[in-house]
Amino acid sequence: MPALSRRELGRLFGIGVVAAAVRSPAASARESVVRLNANENPYGPSPAALEAMRAACGRAWRYPDEASGELIGDLSRLHGLPREWFVLGDGSSEILKLAANAHPGKLVMAEPTFEAIAVYAKARGSPVITVPLDAGFAHDLVKMQVTDASLAYLCNPNNPTASVTPKARVRAFLDAFSGPVLVDEAYHHYAEGDDYESVLPLVKTRPGLIVARTFSKIFGMAGLRLGYAVAQPAMIEKLAAQAAWDSVNAIALAAGSASLADTAWAEQGRKRNAATRAHVVAELGRRGFAVIPSHANFLMIDTQREVKPLIAALRQRGVEVGRLFPALPRHLRVTVGKPEEMDRFLRDFAAVMAA
Repeated sequence: MPALSRRELGRLFGIGVVAAAVRSPAASARESVVRLNANENPYGPSPAALEAMRAACGRAWRYPDEASGELIGDLSRLHGLPREWFVLGDGSSEILKLAANAHPGKLVMAEPTFEAIAVYAKARGSPVITVPLDAGFAHDLVKMQVTDASLAYLCNPNNPTASVTPKARVRAFLDAFSGPVLVDEAYHHYAEGDDYESVLPLVKTRPGLIVARTFSKIFGMAGLRLGYAVAQPAMIEKLAAQAAWDSVNAIALAAGSASLADTAWAEQGRKRNAATRAHVVAELGRRGFAVIPSHANFLMIDTQREVKPLIAALRQRGVEVGRLFPALPRHLRVTVGKPEEMDRFLRDFAAVMAA
C-alpha cells in the first residue's frame, strides 16, 4: 500500500477509518472470527451517534459536566421524570456496582443470571443468595422473598437465558419485598409479548425500586460504556454517593444523546434482530434443537449434550459463542449477529454436532 501523507491520515481519522487504512495482519485475522459471545449489537451506533462522537473529539480537553447534564436532560424528557431521578454510569455494570456498594448486606438473585452484581457484592464482603430459575426460566420470585436481604436483583429479560419473568409476578414481588430491588433492563428494547413490561414507570410509587438501563445493546455502544439508573431522588443520592467523579466520558455522552434522538435506528435494529433471530430459531427447530423463547439479542439453545466441548470446537472453527453456564450445562448461548454470521454459525454448529 502506498504511504499516506499526514493530511490523508488526518482525513481518514476524521471519518473514523484510519484503522482500515493501516490494518495489521493480526487485525485481518481477527476479522475472520465471528463474535457471537458477548451479546453485542453487530450494527453498531447510529450514523448520528458516530457523527456526534467525531464532533465531541474536538471538546476532549473539557470535563464532561455539560455533556452529562445534556444527557440527563434528554433522559428526563424521554421518561417524563425530573432530572433528580437519574444517575449515569460507566455502562450499566457501574450502576450494579453502585447499588451493591450502597446496600451492603445480603444480596438475593437468580441462578443463572448476569453475575456482575454478585462479584461486586462479594468483593465488599456481602453474602449472596442465589435462587434457581423456575421451570419456565423465569425468576422464582416466591423463593426470592428473603426477608433479611438488603437488596434483590432481577434481570428482566434475563441474561443468559433471554427469558422474561411475567409482569404480574414482578409487580407482586415489588409490592411484597421488604428491601430495595434493582431491575436490570439491559435488554428491554428487544422484549416482545404481553407477558413483559418495563417497571420503569413504577419508580414513581416505589421508593425502593431502581431500574438500570444501558446503551450497550440496542444502541450498539458496548465499547463506549454508558448506562443509567432511574429511581426516586433519595435513592439516586445514595447511588451517586458511591460513584467516581466524571466516570462517563464526553465521547460516550455525546453518542448517547444522539442515539436517543435517532429513534429510527433503534427501531431498525430491533426489527433486524427479530427477523434474524426468528430465522435462526426456525432453522434450529427444523434440525431438532429447542431454544428458550428469546426476548433479547441472543439465544439459549438446548444442545442435548455437554456444551463445553461444543464451545471449544466452534472456537477452533473461528466462531466465538457464549461461555459455559454451570446451571445449564447443556445450553449454548449465542448472540444474534448479522444474517451472514448466523448462517456461518448454523453451518459450523451442524458440523460440530455431527462430528
